[in-house]
Amino acid sequence: QVQLTEFGGGLVQAGGSLRLSCAASGNIVGLNAMGWYRQGLGNQRDLVAAISRGGTTMYSDSVKGRFTITRDNAKTTVYLQMDSLKPEDTDVYYCAVRIGGFPDNVAALTDPDYWGQGTQVTVTS
Repeated sequence: QVQLTEFGGGLVQAGGSLRLSCAASGNIVGLNAMGWYRQGLGNQRDLVAAISRGGTTMYSDSVKGRFTITRDNAKTTVYLQMDSLKPEDTDVYYCAVRIGGFPDNVAALTDPDYWGQGTQVTVTS
């Protein structure tokens, strides 16, 4: 089992910034792609950003140029720096990870193995 502990989130005005972090623990052998999804009430959970173990990144079109995903040297913690936030970024954000596979396969996070508990991000206009 892998446990994902999320930090960050909160309330911010439009144009502001927030930083999310997610630390993986437990049976993290083979920990590969990590990233973030978000989900609004009644909506599907959408991939926001992902980073492979090798450092390759991918972003949804809606956040490209505003959000930056990074990973620590130990490869067990992932960060999401969110700048120029908009009200439409308001959602619950979920950390996700994929175990195993090719080390640079960032697209593997489209099928995560584990999820965090979610953290609320609210952007006011």
